[in-house]
Amino acid sequence: MRLEQLQAFLAIADSGSFQQAARQCGVTQSTISRQIQALEADLGVELFHRNTHAKLTLGGERLLPRVRKICQEWQVATQELADLMAGKQPELCIASIHSLCASYLPPILQKFCRDYPEVQLRVTSLGSDRALKVLKDGLVDLAIVMNNRFLTTGREMVVEVLYDEPIEVLIAANHPLAQYERIPWSELVRYPQVVFKDGYGMQRLVQDKFERLEATLHAALEVNTLDAFRGVVRQGELIALLPTSALVESRHDTTLAVRPLANNPLDNSGLTRRVVMVTTQDRLQIPPIKHFWELVLENIPPQSKEQRSAS
Repeated sequence: MRLEQLQAFLAIADSGSFQQAARQCGVTQSTISRQIQALEADLGVELFHRNTHAKLTLGGERLLPRVRKICQEWQVATQELADLMAGKQPELCIASIHSLCASYLPPILQKFCRDYPEVQLRVTSLGSDRALKVLKDGLVDLAIVMNNRFLTTGREMVVEVLYDEPIEVLIAANHPLAQYERIPWSELVRYPQVVFKDGYGMQRLVQDKFERLEATLHAALEVNTLDAFRGVVRQGELIALLPTSALVESRHDTTLAVRPLANNPLDNSGLTRRVVMVTTQDRLQIPPIKHFWELVLENIPPQSKEQRSAS
């Protein structure tokens, strides 16, 4: 049973004529006749009385409302797909890490809304691992996250490196570590930290670094917002390792201090994170999603563009 057979059946039922149905479907009358014969063979029942007019049999009358519904659903489905490929989608869902929502994304969001005013833009702030999971589950169209190659593999995934940025230390202004221009790792590991909750890429990055240093990470508290980090660190002893883009407001807070890390003496390297943009091949064919993707690439910070082109 094929769709064109059902469409032929519906055209004959509505017009009462094989000849008129053939003209309506753009085929020959013999083609229409073969389609109905094949449909009747599949169903094991005659659908029309072959008289002067094509009149439905009892079986044809029972089938007609079902076929009409199938053809209507097919018409709606094909129109929805055509609208999708033409960029007429009702919403665009983005998942992004917290620091980008607070820094780089706002001007991009404004530009997109001006370019696609009919598309409802929905942005959710999530940890990297969670954002990639909801992308794989089809709950969002695009994710901007810390890179996690274990969650971005697959032929259907498209991954674009946006930038690399250093990790710095957030401390209270009167903290003992504030005396250093660059904080040595040997001093850093002595203090308890406030860290991101499980499922955030930053927690995994910091934990891996401490393991490579064969040091113990004293995670005294887990939070998941930048306001919470600032509020806790401001109180005294706890410190936090955060990316540069998450520390914009902290640099203007006289109760807080931000210090870069000294290079690790074992490999003479610092600590950085890589931020990537991820979607799927099929989504990147949809005009609003592709446009948002291009806006992000065009509006990442200039210093990040240099880092990206050099990587």
